Parts: sequence; C-alpha cells; structure tokens
Amino acid sequence: MKKSLSKTLLAYVWITVASVIYAVGFNWCYEPNQIGFGGITGVAQIINAFLPWAPIGTVVIILNAPLFLLGWRLLGGHLLLSSLYAMFVSSLAIDVLHMFHTFQPMDPMLATIYGGVLMGGSLGIVFLQGATTGGTDLIARLLKLKLAWLPMGKILMATDLVVIVAVALAFGNIYSALYGVVALFLSSKVMDMVLYGLDTAKVAYIISQDPQTIAYRLTRELDRGVTILQGRGAWSGQDKEVLMCAFKQRQIVAMKRMVKEVDPAAFLIVCDAHDVMGEGFREYQQNDL
Repeated sequence: MKKSLSKTLLAYVWITVASVIYAVGFNWCYEPNQIGFGGITGVAQIINAFLPWAPIGTVVIILNAPLFLLGWRLLGGHLLLSSLYAMFVSSLAIDVLHMFHTFQPMDPMLATIYGGVLMGGSLGIVFLQGATTGGTDLIARLLKLKLAWLPMGKILMATDLVVIVAVALAFGNIYSALYGVVALFLSSKVMDMVLYGLDTAKVAYIISQDPQTIAYRLTRELDRGVTILQGRGAWSGQDKEVLMCAFKQRQIVAMKRMVKEVDPAAFLIVCDAHDVMGEGFREYQQNDL
C-alpha cells in the first residue's frame, strides 16, 4: 500500500513538472511568435485572437469539459483524474506565467524547434504517467483504444493539423501554419522518442555456413538471444539455418564485426525494430501506449 502510494505521488510530481514545461514551451515559443498550435490550446489561441480578454489557459479548461465527460465513460476514473490534474496545472501555468512575464518574439525557426522539443518532451512524460493534458491529447488517447498499432505521436499529428490551419487563418498568416506543422512534426517525433525509447532496437537475419558458432558468440559475447529459423535456398534447394537476433542500436558495430570474423561470406540483413519487449528490453506495462 505504501509502495503504491509513493508510486502514485511520484507520477503526479512528474505530471506537474511536465505540465509546467508544457506551459513554458507554449508561452515562450508559440504565443509571442504566433505559431499555430494544434488541439484545444490552438482553438484557445483562435478565441484569444478575437477576444484578447479571454485568457488562453482558462479557455482551454472550459473547452475541455465535454471531452472529459466523454473520457470518463471510455477511459475510467484513474486516467481521467490524472488527466484533469495535468490539464488544470498546464492551463493555469500558461495564465500565471503570462501574468508575471511576457516573452518577446524570437527567430521563428528557433521558436519552432525549441517549442516542438519542449512540447513533445513534456507530453511524452505526461503520457508515460498514464495521463493527458486534455484536448486532442485526450482524443488521441481515445483513438489509441481503437488504433492500438499507431504511435501516439502520429495520432496527435493527424488530429492537430486541422486546428493549426485554423489558427493560421485566424492570425491571417500562412507562415503561422507552416511553422506550426514543422513544430508539430518535431513534437511528435520527440514524444515518440520519450514514449518508446531513444535507443531504437535492430533485428538481424544472418545466413551463414557456420550458424552455430555465430549464435554462440552472439549469446555469450553480446548477451543477446538468438532464434534459429529453418529456411531453404530457392536456387540451390539446400536447407539452411537462419539466425534471427534482436539487439540494441549501440551493439550494431560489434555484431557486424563478430559475424564477419566467423564467416566473411555470411549474408546479413539488419532491420529497424521498434517497441521491442522481453528479456534485455523493456517490459510490458498495463495500458501500454
């Protein structure tokens, strides 16, 4: 019980930190440079452009109400409670920061790059804690229930593009949308890196005259598991053993050198592998994204 409570408190600490970073990224990079932002925050940008007296953070809270009612039925209480907390903290932080400090415009490309990184990183941390910041983040989380095979970053990118174009129309500036799309692409990439790991895994398929020696060295020297697949050469008709091995990106040089030391004529195929789970890689978590 005590361990569960401390884990929950730590999760809310991370949500708080990420939500404040989210607010800093928006106030510093997006708002003063009129860069189009997707989701409910982007809709709040549009409303604020026509009604300057309406604080963006407060508008976000109001617009999120119906979405959270929908989320309560589909996602359950835990995700909804943590998402409500993240939404309130990030929205209030946007308004509070704006009250105490007004950021000056910077080079639009710098704002696009740093804004995308800050927003993507903060959203990734929030998602890792089993929460969202509301808006299209919540919509993306709902879509993830039906489209489990799609990465969260790509789902968010699709749902946010329409709002970015609308923000650009409200500002009367096409560059707002162009910079917004670049920032959205960066944020989705950074978010997926946070969610699915910086160290992209690889999968190697190895066809060799000496598969047993290669398999032995891979397991002993690289501490990687190897699966032996049964294959047959289409031209020769000979039965062959094909080695399949998943390994970390940082091990690719050692793996190639090891294979070629054993059999210089070995046929080697290396492919990207994402979201690898199991021994030596990450473990599956409940409500995994």
